[in-house]
Amino acid sequence: MEAATVVGSSMSLHRTSCSAARSALLAANGPLFPRFAANPRPSFPIKLYSSVSYSKSRNRRMGLGGRRGMVVKASSSPDSAEPNAQIAPLRMESPIGQFLSQILISHPHLVPAAVEQQLEQLQTDRDTDEKKEEPSASGTDLVLYRRIAEVKANERKRALEEILYALVVKKFMDANISLVPAITSSADPSGRVDTWPSQEDKLEQLHSAEAHEMIQNHLALILGNRLGDSTSVAQISKLRVGQVYAASVMYGYFLRRVDQRFQLEKTMKVLPSASDGDKSSIEQTVGDDTRPSGLGDSYQAASSHLEVSSWSGGISPGGFGSGIKPSRLRTYVMSFDGETLQRYASIRSKEAVGIIEKHTEALFGRPEIAITPQGTVDSSNDELIKISFGGLKRLVLEAVTFGSFLWDVESFVDSRYHFVLN
Repeated sequence: MEAATVVGSSMSLHRTSCSAARSALLAANGPLFPRFAANPRPSFPIKLYSSVSYSKSRNRRMGLGGRRGMVVKASSSPDSAEPNAQIAPLRMESPIGQFLSQILISHPHLVPAAVEQQLEQLQTDRDTDEKKEEPSASGTDLVLYRRIAEVKANERKRALEEILYALVVKKFMDANISLVPAITSSADPSGRVDTWPSQEDKLEQLHSAEAHEMIQNHLALILGNRLGDSTSVAQISKLRVGQVYAASVMYGYFLRRVDQRFQLEKTMKVLPSASDGDKSSIEQTVGDDTRPSGLGDSYQAASSHLEVSSWSGGISPGGFGSGIKPSRLRTYVMSFDGETLQRYASIRSKEAVGIIEKHTEALFGRPEIAITPQGTVDSSNDELIKISFGGLKRLVLEAVTFGSFLWDVESFVDSRYHFVLN
């Protein structure tokens, strides 16, 4: 039996420690996984430690938040391959999420089966709640009934978010790619934070040839003439890097969505001829509508202020399509009508939006943000980090891939447990 220690940080509001992970039980006819009740009891000890305190803030926007990473330290048997494993920046908190995080470490090949069974239980719970009738009486009983129903719905939403996250992490593990850990002050003598391995080749191989062209254009848009410079180090606002990361996640989500349709129509040989007159439409739509409403000003700040004043050479300014090379996939996207383009440029579920927010917060932290009377972000108190251009490229490639994987797992989960509204 393994004992695991989950080390995380506290948020602005106190969270009750919830121990909920269980060991997988293997039977002769296949894996059996626990089904979680309201107050599950774990079969191995989980300890939660709060090591960082944050100021109280109700700002939930992208790039402004800060959950610290999930570091799982497992004291296991001597034959364990990884006694101290860090699998992702985000610490999962729901009973199902903690259970899946343990499975990811101990038996990653069982994650799909565990997810299937947890989704079945979520569906059963939802069906049961929907069949219940509201009390006919008004007053306190009705208010209490509705409050209980709301709490249960929020619990299912959080569990669903963490199922999505666990599946995304599993896809990175399958590709033998480690996620960048939470970015903190570096112990490196040079002060650089990007001490992680590059893995650029592995990340690029996960996309189709047409999507790869678009990703190179995205990198050129961000890095400009620094795209081929992997060794130079710059001091950059941590907030700005986080905003670029979040925008790249959403770009990867959009790219995977349109590439999937492109590959299908290419196989069926029904690709339409593109019209150059649609160029302004795609630039406007992808620039404005890839951000869901919950992400708001942070995405706008990332897209409208990509240049960094302290960055010699800078991030190339301009919108989508500025100075990029033509590609088959981009030409295909430009053939979309406005309504179709807006639909493809939106994130379909609140759960996916939540995961993008929480993962970015866990990776970059939650800085103090002030808005000037002119409506711009006051960057005077921004934390500055030292990062190489190669490290920034690695972050962007990971973010695009994260968004691509998020589209895949969202579609998979929705096929088992319907939650996508559009």
